[in-house]
Amino acid sequence: MFTGLIREIATVKSFDGTKLCIAARHRPKLGDSIAINGACLSVVELREDGFCVELGRESKNVVALENYKGRVHIEPAMRLSDRIEGHILQGHIDCVGTITRIVPSRESTDFYIQIPKEFIKFVIPKGSIAVDGVSLTVNEVFEESFRLTIIPITLKETLFGSYRVGRRVNIETDMFARYLYYMFKKERSLDWETIERIQALF
Repeated sequence: MFTGLIREIATVKSFDGTKLCIAARHRPKLGDSIAINGACLSVVELREDGFCVELGRESKNVVALENYKGRVHIEPAMRLSDRIEGHILQGHIDCVGTITRIVPSRESTDFYIQIPKEFIKFVIPKGSIAVDGVSLTVNEVFEESFRLTIIPITLKETLFGSYRVGRRVNIETDMFARYLYYMFKKERSLDWETIERIQALF
């Protein structure tokens, strides 16, 4: 599990399409899980200046591979004793989105991101979403896209300040929205007792 709070902006040393090697201050152990641009990956090699992870076929099919170069977001998996300051993420990328508009203002910057239509049902106004591993709040939802408002500290402490229109980004939708959708889809008729039990989980 992850929180969507970026712990470090690291540098890609090499990527052969499967093994991704990172230069970073963070020192993991072999087998540790680390989210890189939001995708949960396992450490397979330790190096003096960082570590390497491997991307399996499933990961390569759903992430924006072209962004595993230059600088990347990293977040080690959380411990059970950690304080949850962002929101709960699995590091399982749902789809790739595309930045279609960037609208700066005095206090913040709006980013409009288009995603495949089948995933928009998991995006909820004022709900949570992870973009390249960054925990963010959805401000507005459209037919095939959504709007985020990024404050200056987020632009400074993440790679969002360097993003441009046309960039593809890794998207993880809200885990609870996905679970509820599939629970309601499976249970065609829900009684009030079941609904109250579901609400109690949150």
